[in-house]
Amino acid sequence: MSQPLVSILVPFKNTELFISECLDSILKQTYSNWEAIFVDDDSDDSSFAIVERFSIKDKRIKAIKNNGAGIINALQTAYKHCKGHYISRMDSDDIMTPIRVETMVNNLEKNGKNHLAVGQVKYFRADGLSDGFTRYEQWLNRLTKTGSNYSEIYKECVIPSPCWMLHRKDFEACDGFNPNRYPEDYDLAFRFYEAGYTCIPCDKVLLHWRDYSTRTSRTHQHYAENSFLDLKVHYFLDLNYDSSRPLAIWGAGAKGKTLAKLLIKEQIPFYWICDNPKKIGKHIYGQKLFNFDYLSQLYKPQSIVTVANIDAQTEIKVYFETQNMQSMIDYFFFC
Repeated sequence: MSQPLVSILVPFKNTELFISECLDSILKQTYSNWEAIFVDDDSDDSSFAIVERFSIKDKRIKAIKNNGAGIINALQTAYKHCKGHYISRMDSDDIMTPIRVETMVNNLEKNGKNHLAVGQVKYFRADGLSDGFTRYEQWLNRLTKTGSNYSEIYKECVIPSPCWMLHRKDFEACDGFNPNRYPEDYDLAFRFYEAGYTCIPCDKVLLHWRDYSTRTSRTHQHYAENSFLDLKVHYFLDLNYDSSRPLAIWGAGAKGKTLAKLLIKEQIPFYWICDNPKKIGKHIYGQKLFNFDYLSQLYKPQSIVTVANIDAQTEIKVYFETQNMQSMIDYFFFC
């Protein structure tokens, strides 16, 4: 029985220190019927030359120059050149585990269309990881193990950009790489969610995810916090907001204030609640702040939580439970 072709799309820019490891990890895959489309987004180091050398030795690897500028254009260029039955993405500074492609193909072959193959990840960094990255890895893998990634999609990007795969027709049905909206990986995750693609549970580590100080997600303006909030608000209003119900923002810190400004800009009415005695009763942006228990006076409210403290989040969840409120219907954690 022939293996379906998998297209692995890899945009890159100035990753000469790491791109050989990425290429080696693709060559070591236990699944052999793949093509890797590497698109250079105007590198000024030796990255492109490295990919070219690999492509001469193995014709499954293709080295292409970006048609435009930026990662979205690079992804679009890669997709125009691919022919795979299944579509996947990889980052040029990361490393696939040898079973990544085989595991994802098997999961998709078993489950069929309208499914999204995902995998667990392992962060690594030369000088050691921060507690924040360790917590993020644990959180992401907990969701991936049960395929419940969408249940907390408004917190962070729940689909790692270098670790997904789906049927080509499903990819095109959710508009692929066409939208010019950043951060592009988080936007795509929301479109997978919007399309209703089921995440296939996975208990295996399929990607070693590299962190370093100059990584794009750390330095580029498109990955700033405000960009994430803009995206979250856009999809919340489109997918989960019920205009017939009162909306409440829980939290009046920096993120709560930014969210309030975004909702005011969109002319979305809301109540503002918190548990900070210094802020309760005051007005910010013309909005009065109420004590959190004001929520019980509202009829079937929806709540967006912008409180980042883990202990406080636990207490807030307990409160929601006492009010018989359900996650992703009645309340949404935005951090």
